[in-house]
Amino acid sequence: MSQSNPPNKSKSQPLHPKRKLDLIRSLNSNKVLELLRPGSFVTLDNQPNDLPPFQVIHCRGGLCKVRQQAWGKYVQWEVEHRRLKSA
Repeated sequence: MSQSNPPNKSKSQPLHPKRKLDLIRSLNSNKVLELLRPGSFVTLDNQPNDLPPFQVIHCRGGLCKVRQQAWGKYVQWEVEHRRLKSA
């Protein structure tokens, strides 16, 4: 009866030799972002008092699309989520 030898693990190759993990450090990783729902109103971090709040269309991937009601439905502005706060 012959005994089979297990494969030698020291000669094994990595599964994906060309892949590498790139880590990206967030500048403000300790800041919790507020949940901004579509239809809610927000202001910019440096917004003048005489400018009305913006309406949130949607937020995705750290960016939010907002608009002014006077602009009409199809005029939108994309703003970083961290720059917005609830009105």
